[in-house]
Order: sequence, then C-alpha cells, then structure tokens
Amino acid sequence: MKITAVELFEIEIPPIAPVAKYMPKIYDITLCRIETDEGIDGWGEYQGPRGKYESATDAYVGQDPLKCDPFNQPDFVTCALLDIWGKAFGVPVNRFFGQKIREKVPVSYWSCPMDPQETALEAVVGAELGFTNHKLKGRSWNIVETIRLVRDAAGPDYTVGVDPNREFRLPHVAARLAEELEQFGTVANLEDPMLKNNYAWYRLLREKTTIPIALHMGDPAGVLKAAKAECVDYVNLGGPALQVRKAAAVAEAAEMPCWVQMGGLCLGILATYSVHVQSTIPNATLPCDELPFMRIADVLDQGLEVSDGHFTVPVGPGLGVTVNMDVVDAYRVA
Repeated sequence: MKITAVELFEIEIPPIAPVAKYMPKIYDITLCRIETDEGIDGWGEYQGPRGKYESATDAYVGQDPLKCDPFNQPDFVTCALLDIWGKAFGVPVNRFFGQKIREKVPVSYWSCPMDPQETALEAVVGAELGFTNHKLKGRSWNIVETIRLVRDAAGPDYTVGVDPNREFRLPHVAARLAEELEQFGTVANLEDPMLKNNYAWYRLLREKTTIPIALHMGDPAGVLKAAKAECVDYVNLGGPALQVRKAAAVAEAAEMPCWVQMGGLCLGILATYSVHVQSTIPNATLPCDELPFMRIADVLDQGLEVSDGHFTVPVGPGLGVTVNMDVVDAYRVA
C-alpha cells in the first residue's frame, strides 16, 4: 500500500445562533485526508489554518502507511494513519490505544459567556436534548445569578461545570463565589477559577468549598505536580492522544477522575478520535468537552451518535465514520 495524496481542507462552519451572537467565528479548523493506492483513505483534523502544515504533507506521498510510525507524527496525521490502519485490519481506532472499557462516553452541553437569561434558555435546550451536564464560561459579575436561573429553568438534576478561565483571579474572590454557589447544589466543578501560578491557592480554595476543583492541563508532569500539591479534585486533559493517555495515567494513580478536551469546539473527525481514545481511559468518567454539535453543521455524514448526553463509541473499522464531502465543499475556505 502506498500513499498517493494528502489533501488539506480549511473549513469554517459557524456556531449555532445563541453562540454566534457572542462568537461569530470560533477558530480555524483544517481537515486532512490521506489517500492510498488501495482505495483506503484516512481522516484527521487540527485547529489552525491550512498553511500551518501544507508544506510538510508532500513528504508522506509514496510511503507505505502501514509501515509509518503513526505515533511519531503530528496528531492529526496520527489520527489519519490509524484510520487507515483500522480500515486495513478491520478494527476500530480504539484498539490501538488499549482495551475499550466503555461503549458510551459522557459529554457536556456548552455555552460561551452570555447574559444569564440566555444561558438559562440554553440550559433548557441542553436538558431537552438529553444532556445532564452543562459546561459554561462563568464570570464573577453574574455567575451566581446565572446558576440560579439555570437551576430554576433546567431543574436540580441538571448539573453545571463552571469554567471562569481564571477570571476569579484570587482566592478570596473564588472562595466567596464558591460559597454562594454551594447553595444551589448543581455546580459539578469549578475549573481554572483562579490564576494558575500558585497551587497553594488552589489547595486553600479546595479546603474552603465542597465544590470539586479542577484544572485544565496537558503535560503529565503538571498533573503529577498538582496531585502532589493536593490542590485539585479533577483534571481536564488536552493535547495529543498519547499525551492525554499519559496524563490520565498519572491522574489515575492519584485516584483523580478526569475529562478530556482534545478538540473542544471541533468538528466530528477530531471528536470521534477523542471518543475512541476516551473509551480506553479508565478514569475518564466525567463529561468531555468535544462539541461538534455546537455548530450549524458537521462534516460527518454518519458514525458519531450523541444522545442522552453520551457519544456512542463507533464500532466500524478505523474511525468508523463517514465524511460528507458536500458539507466539506460547502464550508471550505482554503
């Protein structure tokens, strides 16, 4: 088998209307298709413009994809090669990462920073779609009102992960807001509430609230440092697949649950790749942040299903999904 072509497709698919009001454009996404002379192709996806990797793709043409080391490549190429491997050998991508331990992967609904009333309306949408957790970007000036309205609108069983993006900044602010949020009983975690340069602050906050504290991390060494500092309850893990698995293993050794965000506001290809990886991580038990459904369309025709707040892990060979080229062509910008 030989690689005959590597194509890159830069795509812009707008977010759904409630998000587009605040974020008309999210970020550049490029799809990668590796074609072979045996009619098997593989897909990958990365955040960034087409030109970021365009000059490097020709080097793959003529190589045998089954003899390439897939884990010594940029992660979108890893994904595309494993998609080819899976199709060639008749196995799903998760088989290359270890034993599959779950058939479904939990996922959150999502909101960007918006007016509290609008967030509450989006929570109702999420609940009606079957989600039970809502990840939202919290801000100190309205987070208490936002959570109150979300609880009133979506009910006490609809939990919320609050991500202030460090906007609470300091321990006394975070502790005061955490105390006010505790009364609602629906806040599942506070992620990155403060500046992240002082783990002693996070340990202090953890001692002052019953709400679990989380950090968004990637480097396994950082997870080890946080575990040693006893400053967090959960970690949100991002980065390439192998890094996520290594960091998750460190968290598991510390008996720390995690969730995964390899793509975030990605499209379905990267979301599918992440779901395969997560299906093999024992402690990836918390709702992930892979959110292709937050756009008005997706590039997948079939294969990645989400219902009742869970992705179903595809069982077909490779990624187990089908790309809709009509959608790719309709939203292609480069």
